[in-house]
Amino acid sequence: MKFSRVVGLVAMLGIVAGLAGCGVNTIPTKEENARAKWSEVEVQYKRRADLIPQLVATVKGEAANERGILTDVINARASATKVSVDASTITDPEKFQKFQQAQDGLSSAIGRLMVIQEQYPTLKSNQGFETLMDQLEGTANRISIAQKDYNDAAQDYNTTLRTFPSIIWAKTMYSGSKPMQYFTAPAGSDVAPSVDFSDSAASK
Repeated sequence: MKFSRVVGLVAMLGIVAGLAGCGVNTIPTKEENARAKWSEVEVQYKRRADLIPQLVATVKGEAANERGILTDVINARASATKVSVDASTITDPEKFQKFQQAQDGLSSAIGRLMVIQEQYPTLKSNQGFETLMDQLEGTANRISIAQKDYNDAAQDYNTTLRTFPSIIWAKTMYSGSKPMQYFTAPAGSDVAPSVDFSDSAASK
């Protein structure tokens, strides 16, 4: 009786080892890695959103004439923060596109806001504004890195779903697994933002 139990235990361990060796854990492992990278993207976007109110207040104090740009930034931040994201976002093309479009809209508005500093010497010399610009620039760099890390992890995961032998598990044990979406460069991202100062100059 004891011998049969030992044989059964050894057989079970052999099956577990065999499954591990043939990649049954590869898909969930790479999925968790990609989700962790996605979480870092969310963290950095939230950090940027948290900087906006203070930035807007600083610019308003030094360049009140730029109400249109300030309003655009406020509206873009509202749009970006109201787009709800959850674990399903990275495998849902429509949700992912809405999220990226909202964040790209905020990036564009911030770009226009940063351009106006050339028109206002007092704004450029404002220590608070300079500190916020440094923080925004640092956050933008972190966002780019986080997006790249996520894209790399998502590509690795997506490739695993389509290649042998892991495709066997993708079609059986993990049949509900869906490919993850990628961040892409927004249209016109290769063109520097421009601001027309004619109205603000006329109002001074």
